[in-house]
Amino acid sequence: MADELRARIRSGVLRPGQRMPTQAQLADEFGVERGTVRQALRVLQSERLLTNVSKGSPATVAPAPGTPGAGPPAGPLPTTAALAPRIAAAFDSEHVRIDALCLTSVSLTLAIGEPLREIHTGRLKPAKVDVRLLLPSRDIRLAFPVPVQGAAADPREDPVHQDWLAMRNAQGQVLRHNLLSLRSAYGIDVSVSFRALPFTPPVKLYLLNGEEALFAYYTVARRRHETDDGSVEMYDTEGTRSVLFAFERGAGPRETGFVDESRRWFDALWETISTELVLTG
Repeated sequence: MADELRARIRSGVLRPGQRMPTQAQLADEFGVERGTVRQALRVLQSERLLTNVSKGSPATVAPAPGTPGAGPPAGPLPTTAALAPRIAAAFDSEHVRIDALCLTSVSLTLAIGEPLREIHTGRLKPAKVDVRLLLPSRDIRLAFPVPVQGAAADPREDPVHQDWLAMRNAQGQVLRHNLLSLRSAYGIDVSVSFRALPFTPPVKLYLLNGEEALFAYYTVARRRHETDDGSVEMYDTEGTRSVLFAFERGAGPRETGFVDESRRWFDALWETISTELVLTG
């Protein structure tokens, strides 16, 4: 659908400044759900071909590059800005599938808040939600966060490790509770699963409905951290600020290949070297 609309824009069938057909009209034309329409429109918005993409009104064909109002080229955004709208779009589907590989589930827990509010207000109601998370094991020596000097030989005696573990567990429990509450409150079929990785992931990855892969590098920096025993200098990364790159199936052979390979990579880790993860202290 995105390919066809892109071709209409570039051929001049849809002209700069022209309003697009409504999402309902596009859904009827292409024989798809409105959630699929919104995903296609957001792809074109990310390419600066459309503006004003929202649920309420038709989008507008963007000005041609180099003309007033065209704006700068689209680029990747920090996780805090990029993840939430992608998660919200994923929840437009009847069957929501989210897989995530990360250090903690902080970013995902924050991003999922808006679609949960939409469900509580009755504007969204998916039939099924499946969420899988791969997080580092509590028993390994993490590459980060870690003290610059004097890391304890046993992770259980390392205050930096214990603070990370508390965050991993607390955020995971909040995410699981918020999602499972949809089952009892609205009858939505919800599954939330966690597995533990035997290594520190140098990247974070989100896979949405098998159609989109969001990828970011964890950039390690030196900073100070407050623990119960005082201040310690450590190597760490702030995942919420990691720049997130988005790839969508159907946006081109490279993008489609990246989504498919990311899915195979995640499934292989889930089914082979990861182990059961229990969110306890």
